[in-house]
Amino acid sequence: MNAGTLFAPAIRPILRRSGLSLRSSSPLSHAAMGLAGLFLFGMAWEIGIALLTPENSLARRFGPTEAIATLVQLLAEGEVLLHASVSLRRVLIGLITGLMIGVPIGLVLGFSAVCERLTGPTFQFLRMVSPLSWMPIAVMAFGVGDTPVHVLLGFAAIWPVMLNTAAGVRALDPRWLMLAHSLSASRWEVFRHIVVPGVLSHILTGVRLAIGILWIVLVPCEMLGVSAGLGYAILDARDRLAYSELMALVLLIGTLGFALDMTARAVCRRRGE
Repeated sequence: MNAGTLFAPAIRPILRRSGLSLRSSSPLSHAAMGLAGLFLFGMAWEIGIALLTPENSLARRFGPTEAIATLVQLLAEGEVLLHASVSLRRVLIGLITGLMIGVPIGLVLGFSAVCERLTGPTFQFLRMVSPLSWMPIAVMAFGVGDTPVHVLLGFAAIWPVMLNTAAGVRALDPRWLMLAHSLSASRWEVFRHIVVPGVLSHILTGVRLAIGILWIVLVPCEMLGVSAGLGYAILDARDRLAYSELMALVLLIGTLGFALDMTARAVCRRRGE
């Protein structure tokens, strides 16, 4: 029995009162089902903590009710918004770095089979090394602060962008390229009117994958040598034994990451239409 079958009896009354159906394919129905699933997950989380932990246990502070209340309080105070803005800025810089390096390399690899065979093993080797493994080296090379974080995030963003760009070039219809050459189109015209529109959807897919990777890598990177950011805020809450704040920050990180992925997914879907 899957999760949908298990929770369907609990979700159906909620959707029925809203005039929706489990089998409906409308965006509103999907959103309602998602919210219902989150509500059931929160209930299971709260009940599990209440039943499985002692009354005076610290684990009681990790419940969703207290975490959400603490998150609302932190948002009202405003300091957590500063940490979130710093983290988002670092992700943006890392993504731009990945695009500036990954897209040109991906184009070269897509058009040149020789370059792909020559550099493929090296790139695959580097891609399989976790960006977090380079943290000590980045700190020794660039010192503490934002620079090593930007370098690590840029390193993490290169690979999905590069590989998807190369895949987009290889997926181009060769008949369009032949037609452009038969019409005596210049290289710039071929690149602008055929290559760029043809690989853009693949680049956007690479951007979406890169955002997911960056958001995961960001928090550990911010736990080393910086004085702002969500990763720093988590360490600070741990050191102050503010466990409810720690859980609230985890909720905020998940919410922002979900919002970033939804935005990237909407852009990819809009491009595909």
